[in-house]
This record gives sequence, C-alpha cells and structure tokens, in this order.
Amino acid sequence: MTGSQNKAKLNMILPILAELGGSIHVGLAAMGVGIGIGLTGLGMTSAVGRNPGAFTQVLVHGILAIALTEAIVFYALYLVH
Repeated sequence: MTGSQNKAKLNMILPILAELGGSIHVGLAAMGVGIGIGLTGLGMTSAVGRNPGAFTQVLVHGILAIALTEAIVFYALYLVH
C-alpha cells in the first residue's frame, strides 16, 4: 500500500471513530445519571423512613436534585450535536 492509500483509509475511519466516541460519552453520561437518580431516590426513601413528617420537604428537594442530575445528559447530548 502506498502512503496515499493509507491516508485515504484513515480519512474514512476518522469520522466513524469520532461518532463512536460521541456515542460512548453520551452512554456513560446516561449511565451516570441513572445511578445518580437511583441514589437520590434511595436517599429520599431512607430520609422519609426516618422522619415521615418531613415528606414534603424531602420530596421538593429530591425533585430539584433529580432535575439537576438529568441536566447532565442534556449537556452531553448538546456536545454530541
């Protein structure tokens, strides 16, 4: 193979690798968000289990924490596009 053929093959592979890298980072972000939301729910249920009177406050703070956690996936999707 000549140098120009190698360069042509490399030019064909680079977009595929770039797209694959973007897919991987969105997948990792989504996985991390899923784990984060699960841990938030775990913390909310244990907090309400210990103090049932604080249900409303825990719910409000938990929903806010979940919304902020989900924003991470939107940032990752924005960076892919």
